[in-house]
Amino acid sequence: MQETTTSRNKIISKLLLVFGLAILLGAEGYFGYRLHQLSDQQEEIKEDYANINNISSGLFSVEQWRDKVSAIVSHQIRDFTLSAKQKKTLQKEVEQIIIALIDKAEALINKPKKTLDGKIKKFIVKNFVNTDDFRKKAPSFAKEIIAKVYNPTNKKQLSKMAMNRFDALERAEYLDSTVAATKAASEKIYKKYRASSNEELNSKLNSSLSHIRTLTYNYSFAMLGCIVIVLSLWWILRKRIDLHAPLFIMSLMFAFILLFIGLTASMIEVDARIKALDFVLLGEHVIFENQVLFFQSKSILDVVRVLISQPAMDAVAVGILILIFSILFPVMKLSATGIHLLSTKKIARNKVIRYFAFQSGKWSMADVIVIAILMVYIGLNGLLDSQLNNLNIKSDDLNVITTNNTALQPGFIIFISFVLYGLILSTILKFISPHESH
Repeated sequence: MQETTTSRNKIISKLLLVFGLAILLGAEGYFGYRLHQLSDQQEEIKEDYANINNISSGLFSVEQWRDKVSAIVSHQIRDFTLSAKQKKTLQKEVEQIIIALIDKAEALINKPKKTLDGKIKKFIVKNFVNTDDFRKKAPSFAKEIIAKVYNPTNKKQLSKMAMNRFDALERAEYLDSTVAATKAASEKIYKKYRASSNEELNSKLNSSLSHIRTLTYNYSFAMLGCIVIVLSLWWILRKRIDLHAPLFIMSLMFAFILLFIGLTASMIEVDARIKALDFVLLGEHVIFENQVLFFQSKSILDVVRVLISQPAMDAVAVGILILIFSILFPVMKLSATGIHLLSTKKIARNKVIRYFAFQSGKWSMADVIVIAILMVYIGLNGLLDSQLNNLNIKSDDLNVITTNNTALQPGFIIFISFVLYGLILSTILKFISPHESH
């Protein structure tokens, strides 16, 4: 009777353990799914941000320069004014022009005439027109011309004529297909986020990215919290040998979720940009902000996909090696540990099962990938900081500020957690396996 009660209690304990861990596994899966979803969403938004703010469609864009110069010229024409000194200089110039015109007219009149009509005109001018009088009146003529130009009505009319000519130039269509393609792509992004201007779009994208960043880290830490609970259960139930097998199998399920999210979520993001470029043109500031020089965000699977799709065989070979040793080997190892624990002694002792369960770790490159990505991040971050710092300029007429937003992403945290968690499970298996001598 006591044995039956004990047996029943063990079964109930197993069911409760599995049920509780199943709920926790569901939570882990949900957190992982949301993290994966948000990682893709963040990458998409940042790609759009990089495209709309790319240096080729900003600082190196004819359209952007035309718009900025147009605004400056429009302002300069509409608000055109001269100081007293400039007015005096301009009046002198106009005087010289008037005198030059009088001299030229007099020279033309004094030329020998062959026709009767020409001789009559020359006679009339020579006898009835005093060119010296006109020369003396040149200063008053110049002053009157300047006054006419500065008459508000005439000034407005002149400004309108000048702007009409400039607007015609501004509306000129460029035949460059890349400009048309860039414009079409920009309009598509504006429509996608329901924005009407670059400023409005950037504000929306930055707000969305800030929100997503907070959520992704929250879900990452929630996933790690689930793993901490599982490992705590191992410590609490370390003496309950009857619960070790179901606890280990459920622990493997958590490892598979970590592995999947670690492989598919973005691990590293390279983002180099000119934060602000400010210089003076025609007395006014021309400013370009957040000009993206380079942006890439990749997961391990993205890297494998890119390498395998390359035409060069060495790149394909590297992609296949990463696929085998960093993806397939961890999957085989997790599967083999479960088979080893649950199967009969004959199957558990199978060379292939034992190899993947206990010895494949030295061939797995998962831990190597973690170190490699960390070293790449440190090296690349230092290199970009050094190169971008060389672009920084600060003077009265030109200011250039660069930023390096390269960063490790939550996918890296999850993958490194999988590597550490896998090592702990391998150690646990050696202690709980009934097929191994302790």
